[in-house]
Amino acid sequence: MMTSHDATAGILQRPYLLATAGACALVFLAAFESMAVTTIMPLVSRELDGAGLYALAFAGPLATGVIGMVAAGNWADRRGPAAPLYASVALFAAGLFIAGTAVSMPMLVAGRLVQGLGGGAMTVALYVVIARVYPARLHAQVFAAFSAAWVVPSMIGPFAAGVVAQLSSWHWVFLGVVGLVVPALAMILPAMRGMRSTPDPREAGSPKADSPKEAAGEAKPEGANVPWAFGRMGWAALAALAVLGLNLSGQVPGVGWVIAAVALVIAMLAVRPLVPHGTLGAHRGLPSVILMRGVASAAFFGTEVYVPYLLTERYSFSPAFAGLALRGSAIAWAGASAVQGRMGSRLGNALAIKIGSALVLGSVAIVLVTTVFSWPAAVAIAGWLFAGAGMGLMYPRLSVMTLALSKPVDQGFNSSAMSIADSLGGALSLAVTGLVFSALTTTAGSFAGVFVLTSSIATVGLIISPRVAVRRSSGAERVGDAEAHPAAEADDVRA
Repeated sequence: MMTSHDATAGILQRPYLLATAGACALVFLAAFESMAVTTIMPLVSRELDGAGLYALAFAGPLATGVIGMVAAGNWADRRGPAAPLYASVALFAAGLFIAGTAVSMPMLVAGRLVQGLGGGAMTVALYVVIARVYPARLHAQVFAAFSAAWVVPSMIGPFAAGVVAQLSSWHWVFLGVVGLVVPALAMILPAMRGMRSTPDPREAGSPKADSPKEAAGEAKPEGANVPWAFGRMGWAALAALAVLGLNLSGQVPGVGWVIAAVALVIAMLAVRPLVPHGTLGAHRGLPSVILMRGVASAAFFGTEVYVPYLLTERYSFSPAFAGLALRGSAIAWAGASAVQGRMGSRLGNALAIKIGSALVLGSVAIVLVTTVFSWPAAVAIAGWLFAGAGMGLMYPRLSVMTLALSKPVDQGFNSSAMSIADSLGGALSLAVTGLVFSALTTTAGSFAGVFVLTSSIATVGLIISPRVAVRRSSGAERVGDAEAHPAAEADDVRA
């Protein structure tokens, strides 16, 4: 356990240095894989003859990640984060190995599913480790470091993956990361061995001890009153299976669209217990904040995975240069996130979300028009910068509003709901865009159909965006324009 004489130590000083480096390294590796795979997947799909499973390779990990998030959170509440972290890292590495040695598209997708399960669980386990290892005063700094760990691979990951695929093989984009996971975890181990098994009641925000024994440190064993949340895990598994079924429905002749419709309905029903009441109905306030996170993810990531595909298929870009479009968007995301953080309360949360949603819609529309009229590739690449800027404005403010609209007892559930909406929004969008892409007969028509769909989703986001603000009885906006203080910027974690 970190002792009181470390009261002035920062996250890059002893005794936190190794834990910080290890945790950020794990976040970095997960982020690198997320960005790198987007660049190399057109090449992988062509080599393994897997166009029919292209979207599933992206949507599958997002779907299984939801199961990992729910299971790891419940496991950590019962027994602490150590075991969930070990298990999640092992699953993440196993998935990378399976994908890296794949000789067929189904095998690669299987590896991606395992990788997603581990990645989702790893994110939640790391958050609990932070709560137990670091004092509350350092939490904002750690999450800011996590943000940086996402930004760097967003800028270098796509291009680096393209270079590796060209000079060696796409297999090494997966296998090269496996050997780095173990050293990253090893750096966290010393801090975890002395980790608090329960939150310190003396820290701000922690419950006070309820009895003299607990005040003396003789607390009940962790998890004694926390049951296994089999109900939530069951709903999460059902939602994931619905997403997978939605992706695979295109492989069933004749009744594929019927299966897709049923799977979509099941996914919507399964997600309801995992998010606040009224989310799917876009009720004003927190429900619309959570829904907006899912819709923004659906519009952005549903388009982004097809941008490098468009550049390689229609414009004969190499994988490395196709990745430059994603790199520019990532830089715009980081820049807009920094700008909104500096502006603070001068830019209201609700206004930031409205502007961000408009930028995403405009950007997807530019990509669509470029595709339909065969404009130069530079137009689509430049237009996609605005989508990154829009997400950079929205994501931090949606995180701020989720916490601002949550009671202390609901913060965990609402934060989990935001992550689940993020993952499932992207997964469902990728599933449906995959069906659309496969259903249309020409390459130009397939890309146009995908971008028409994601433009429609972005339009829904623009319509929902004003509903994120809560109003007083007099009609004045509250919370929606709450101040976005610098600490909140740390929530800008792209995964």
